[in-house]
Amino acid sequence: MRAARRGLAEVLLGADLVPRGGWRSRWQRTVMYAALGGATLLLCAASLASLDGGPAWAGPCPGAKPYRLAGRMVVHCPADHSVLGMFDGPTSLSALAAVAVVVVPLALAVRYPLLGWRIGWLGLLLVPLLDLGWRGRLPWGPAQVLVVLALLCMAGIRRERAVIGWLWALTMVPWWFWIVVRDSDVVTGALGSVAFLAVAVAVDMVGSGSRVQLELAEQAEQTELERARRIALEERARIARELHDVVAHHMSLMAIRAESAPHRLGALPDPVRAEFGALSGSARDALADMRRLLGVLRSDEPPGRAPQPGLRDLPGLVDSARQAGMAVELSVPPVLDLVPPGAGVCAYRIVQEALSNAGRHAPGAPVAVSVCRDADTVTLQVTNGPGIPAGPRANGHGPGHGLAGMRERAELLGGSLSAAPEPDGGFAVFAVLPLTGSVA
Repeated sequence: MRAARRGLAEVLLGADLVPRGGWRSRWQRTVMYAALGGATLLLCAASLASLDGGPAWAGPCPGAKPYRLAGRMVVHCPADHSVLGMFDGPTSLSALAAVAVVVVPLALAVRYPLLGWRIGWLGLLLVPLLDLGWRGRLPWGPAQVLVVLALLCMAGIRRERAVIGWLWALTMVPWWFWIVVRDSDVVTGALGSVAFLAVAVAVDMVGSGSRVQLELAEQAEQTELERARRIALEERARIARELHDVVAHHMSLMAIRAESAPHRLGALPDPVRAEFGALSGSARDALADMRRLLGVLRSDEPPGRAPQPGLRDLPGLVDSARQAGMAVELSVPPVLDLVPPGAGVCAYRIVQEALSNAGRHAPGAPVAVSVCRDADTVTLQVTNGPGIPAGPRANGHGPGHGLAGMRERAELLGGSLSAAPEPDGGFAVFAVLPLTGSVA
């Protein structure tokens, strides 16, 4: 019942659908409209000829001409002065208007078939009121019936079965109403109903097949896209595993050498031994993080969860940088737990990357980290002075993606980040992170 109600509403009030894939090229549309216009003109002529007293009445007498006599149309043959027929026909203007209402909706069949069917349905309902006297035993001419059939086909070919059923059922309402009122041939009316039903069934079959083919094509396209995405993800996972194997090997060597250095180098001062121990601990922490990430790539099981760093972890991050030899000054608000976790993680990663960049590009330079918080935003500022000029990089590669990654993190939260050199030769990173759009 819901499908039937939706179908009736679409027939009465729905808009015409645009075909999937859009309309054809301009040249093809021009040809289609030209052919449709020619067919409309031909059907107009056929409709005029099918009126009683029209040109077809002059068959037995080529010189016969219709004229009006006492309000009636009379066809007179001048050869034998006989009357070929008379009827209460319309004037020429009303006949032309009726023919236009009957046939012109065919011109809408390509772009607006549903609108054309509505106009054709009104013509099917109202034209018999004019009492035009169509040749034959029906209240309509053959051209009008053909136009309504064509409009039903074009309107239903893109629609669901419920819409096609309503198109057929509503078309039968004026059809049988006027057949009963005019006491027309019931057998002819029944044959017309069967013809309309056959057309509706054929339209439903063709439309259903077309929709199935389109859905299969779309499904195949989606399957191909999913396959391409899966291949890309598998390739990324493979690259990540290979990268882990390479980086983990070198970091393991770093950890081993840092642990064995006090034994290989003999007696060392305690601060030096502590420095080697810190290097080894950092390397092993990084290895543990990489193994956890690799576990996500190599297993479909949910990974183990651990607390994400936030603003409250900035003092520990700064202490690690100081142990690495950097002179870092930290200024943070006294209460850090009120910042949402999303903004806290983003701020921590930005400061972490800024400290790494400062240590890499300006070794020996003092670094100042400042964090401010108000009701709506968290503001970060990391500045460093000019450092010792660094030599060429051993790996020969260009700059990395640190700034781009920081900027992406800030923009994901709806914030902003700027990074630019300072007039004194240093560098400054400034970020503003909103608190309202952060994930709590």
